[in-house]
Amino acid sequence: MVDRFSSILPRAAVVAVASVTLAGCGINSVPTAEENAKAKWADVQAAFQERANLIPNLAAVAKGAAEQEKGILVGVTEARAKATSIQISADDLKDPAKMKAFQDAQNQLSGALGGFGRLLANSEAYPEIKSITNYQMLQSQLEGQENRIRVALRDYNAAVQGYNTTIRTFPDAIGAKVIYGAKPMVPYQAVTPGAEVAPSLEGKL
Repeated sequence: MVDRFSSILPRAAVVAVASVTLAGCGINSVPTAEENAKAKWADVQAAFQERANLIPNLAAVAKGAAEQEKGILVGVTEARAKATSIQISADDLKDPAKMKAFQDAQNQLSGALGGFGRLLANSEAYPEIKSITNYQMLQSQLEGQENRIRVALRDYNAAVQGYNTTIRTFPDAIGAKVIYGAKPMVPYQAVTPGAEVAPSLEGKL
């Protein structure tokens, strides 16, 4: 009985040491960091989708605009269609080209919304817009959604930074390269300085 117990101990020790060694080589940390980044990206997509869902409500607000300036709303609608047509899956987060296409579409929509905001800011030309019952509610919703997008992007980029650091630093880099063949994820890049900061819609809508 003693001999048998003695033979088990070395094997248990080897298993324990192997487990610790593997854990230190990114066996757990690499997929954990990757899944965290994917979850944060899901939050980004949800935030952008919620913004897109608000855009049809702008049609009601635009009824007070002059006919020749309805083209701005058309631009918003077209930009929304393009932005919602480009979807990024979790597997695409390591593809710079696909990420750029998504970012470009969202930035185009942001620009179109900015033009729409400037249109409605001209309250002297469109005083009836200011009197719309749902105006203040829509303004608040859009401001809140821009803030949620900003927070979601910040959290995603932080998670990507954590993942990219994990797969590049020792000893996690061993498991990342040998076991997972891990590739860096692409952070969400602002194309213009301050573009990642939520714009203030006060006085614009």
